[in-house]
Amino acid sequence: MATRPPGAPVLPPAGYPGVLPVGYYNPQQPSAFPFCQPTSSTHPIQYQPGNYPVPNQSAPIIWMPGPTPTPDCPPGLEYLTQLDNIHVLQHFEPLEMITRFEMNNKYDVKNNLEQMVYIVTEDTDDFTRNAYRTLRPFVLRVTDAVGRAVMTVQRPFRCTCCCLCCPSTRQELEVQCPPGITIGFVMDHWNLCRAVYSIQNEKKENVLSIRGPCSTYGCGSDSVFEVRAIDGVSNVGSVIRKWNGLMSAMGQADHFDIHFPVDLDVKMKAMIFGACFLITPFRTPHDI
Repeated sequence: MATRPPGAPVLPPAGYPGVLPVGYYNPQQPSAFPFCQPTSSTHPIQYQPGNYPVPNQSAPIIWMPGPTPTPDCPPGLEYLTQLDNIHVLQHFEPLEMITRFEMNNKYDVKNNLEQMVYIVTEDTDDFTRNAYRTLRPFVLRVTDAVGRAVMTVQRPFRCTCCCLCCPSTRQELEVQCPPGITIGFVMDHWNLCRAVYSIQNEKKENVLSIRGPCSTYGCGSDSVFEVRAIDGVSNVGSVIRKWNGLMSAMGQADHFDIHFPVDLDVKMKAMIFGACFLITPFRTPHDI
């Protein structure tokens, strides 16, 4: 009979119930992530303001527990039914500053407990990104913990350099949820003094309005965009672009705090979430 050294671990036999192979991803375990080994720390990963790097792939990603599906709620939006605010944090890509090559933007969407709610990735080809830069049309894909496509956010190309007040040159954003089914649009309107947007339903009927400051890139302070009902009086929520020091000045690591009533229609929550990607257009340090 074979002996083992004192203190050596006893390995369970193959097929032993409850044992997952190395690298196995179980959506029912929020602390598990593909090909990542959990660490001994039970605290969520935190980043200092103004510096949100690409997450360490060796650390676990803590996901918000999946809610129970609810009737009349697009698949994947059940997470938003439980929340009254979310945080949208852009990944900082240092290679962009070195190589001057614009890469696809990526964002993490988290709740107040620092749990991941969604991951947002841009899907734009290399030529379009680097030829058009801030004016580029883009597609953003929003996925949840199991990799399910929850939303698609699309912005078509608009040439805004000829006539600022012409409606055909103003930016617009289409939000689909689930992908392929349009739930609304975000429209950019010309205004002499401040940033003005409208949130529309799938029939392009105005349902909410957004009014921001004169400068959407506040120097040394947060930029607050108030979300109001169509009457322009009732406050519905806000989209706050956080000032994160040097990263904000270079436009390389945007951080948004989005607030809305917990009982607001979940599709309107999704529209306000999508609006943040039009409120602050994509830009690079070379465009400043």
